[in-house]
Formats: sequence, structure tokens, C-alpha cells
Amino acid sequence: MLFTKAVLDGIAEGRITVAYRRWDRPRAVVGGRQRTRVGVLAIERVEPVDDADLTDADARAAGLPGRAALLRVLDPRPDRRTYRVDFRLVGEDPRIALREDAALAAEDIVDLRRRLARLDAASTHGPWTEQTLDLIAQFPGRRAPDLAELVARPTQPFKTDVRKLKELGLTESLPVGYRLSPRGRAFRAARPA
Repeated sequence: MLFTKAVLDGIAEGRITVAYRRWDRPRAVVGGRQRTRVGVLAIERVEPVDDADLTDADARAAGLPGRAALLRVLDPRPDRRTYRVDFRLVGEDPRIALREDAALAAEDIVDLRRRLARLDAASTHGPWTEQTLDLIAQFPGRRAPDLAELVARPTQPFKTDVRKLKELGLTESLPVGYRLSPRGRAFRAARPA
């Protein structure tokens, strides 16, 4: 689920613990987790609701001013059903602590090299991990389309690859672009010359 900045702020403050989405089938699962900018959400309930039953109070609980605003933001396709998703904030995104951990032991470096090699081997466009880390190190804060253009790649697949590096704690997103995390910088510094 995507959330606006205002809704994420409300989640962080504990004011918002519900979302409404219109889907062809439920896209959230009870017991599932979702990482957001403000932390990890635990999905506690997912149930279909009728639009006619939605109230101003339901909308306010989801961070919107009223029922009309809620109906406006729902997917307009008639083949979709509205679902209420209850969640709670359960903690920080674990990638934050991971990316800040620059004290890499030899086995951490070996493990990261193995994981990057696996990503390269699975790629349909050839090895990309080292090149992408080098590019982000060279141009911190540069927009993803600009970075992708430098390596003649489409933007969306490039961004998907950067997210894979983020999962390993090697990069972090900025308001615009990316930079190497402390862990990413330590990993690069440990590369053989």
C-alpha cells in the first residue's frame, strides 16, 4: 500500500491505524508486514466493506477530511471492491539499523559479495551491482532517471535494482536520488584493489 506523506505522519503520530483500498482481490494479508518511511506496519485486519456504509468518521480515521474525500481517492474501476485494512506501527524499518552498521567483519564482506554475485548471475541484463554502487558513490543525490541514462538502462528496472541494494543495507534513498549508506561505504572500502 502506498501512503501520502500526510498519512505517514499520522501513522507515526499514532492517529491513523486504518486504510481503505479498492482492489480486485485483497493485496494485504492479516499477519503481514509492510515497511514504510515511518516504520514497519503489522497488518491486523483486512475485510471488505460496502462504499455505502463508509462514513465521515471512517474517512477521518484514515487521515482524510470526510467520506467524499475517501471515495475520491479510491480506485474508480467498477470491478474493484473496497477493503478496510487495520494496521499498527510495530517498529523501525530494520534496514535503517542495517545500513548504519559499518562495522563489517570478514564474514559480512564475504556474505555481501556472495549475495551481489547471486544478483548479478540472476540478472537478464548482465552484472550490475558493482557498477550501480560505483555510480551512486560517484553521484550521490542524482535522480534515478539520470543515473539510469548514464548506464543506458530504463529507469524502472534501474530503480528496482537499487532497491535490491537497499535491502542489503548498502544504499539509502534521499529526497532526490540515493547515496551509499555507511555500510555501503565500508563494503566498497573493503573491496580488493
